[in-house]
Amino acid sequence: MTVKQYIVLSQLETSTTSLFPALIGILYAWYNYDSLRPFFSLLGLITVIVFHMAVNIRDSYLDYYIADNKNSDITQEMVVGKENIPLNNVRIAYIISGAVALVIGLFLALQTSPILFFIGFGGMLIGALYTFGPIPISSTPTGEFFVGLSMGFCIFTAMVYVNAFDVVQFDLVTIGQFIVASVPTSITVMAILLANNICDLEEDIEDNRFTLPYHIGVDKALTVYRYFYYAAYISIILSVIFGTFPRLVALSLLTFPYVLKNIRIFMKEQDKQTTFMTSIINSAVIPVPIIITFFIGAWLNI
Repeated sequence: MTVKQYIVLSQLETSTTSLFPALIGILYAWYNYDSLRPFFSLLGLITVIVFHMAVNIRDSYLDYYIADNKNSDITQEMVVGKENIPLNNVRIAYIISGAVALVIGLFLALQTSPILFFIGFGGMLIGALYTFGPIPISSTPTGEFFVGLSMGFCIFTAMVYVNAFDVVQFDLVTIGQFIVASVPTSITVMAILLANNICDLEEDIEDNRFTLPYHIGVDKALTVYRYFYYAAYISIILSVIFGTFPRLVALSLLTFPYVLKNIRIFMKEQDKQTTFMTSIINSAVIPVPIIITFFIGAWLNI
């Protein structure tokens, strides 16, 4: 497998959904605990990205394997088929990627505290079980929750702890503040998955994947989708009020009208080839302004 094939197969461009909560976690530690460890932060970012790539490769492997067993023509449209990559090589790629992420994570835990191991291992375990086992998380109505927990809360909390492990106290107030602060990035990932499950509902049923839209219906799923985004903006307001986000982050609320426009587009029509992209766009429109205003606000203390 070439480097180019690995990058395409791992969908490197999608790693931003893991990168955003990590960056906010770093900024959170800097602003709230006046603690920043660049080397540990860099290793943490590498761990997050490489593990995200490992999960994507695993997803590609399973999608191709299922389609190939069904003798579906769609296999030639998948990366594995287009690039003519042997399935064994794909399997080796996600195993090695996952192992690299685990080794770096273990090193960080040894350099900081065992608490980081449990936070990181919890996130990785969810990532592994998402497509692994007799009943993968991705085939259940709990997929959105666990993806948000792993890619939002766990990544955010791990990056805060990597930088401020010697000063963070895990009391109920702190945990509550972490949860609220991690909601914006958790929600955007959950919304992407929910939108995907809505669009793929019929296909998922054929593959014995009974996701949230199957259990509550498309109409209620769309309502949940809309309220996901409302929760993201409410959490920004609360974090600013709590003082865990700089006041300048309030400017990120100005993106709400644009996000609302994208929500309405998807509510009218749920199509994987067209309107689904609005959820991908929202996943950047919400966190990027938070990161920019957070950095400036923490730097200038405003």
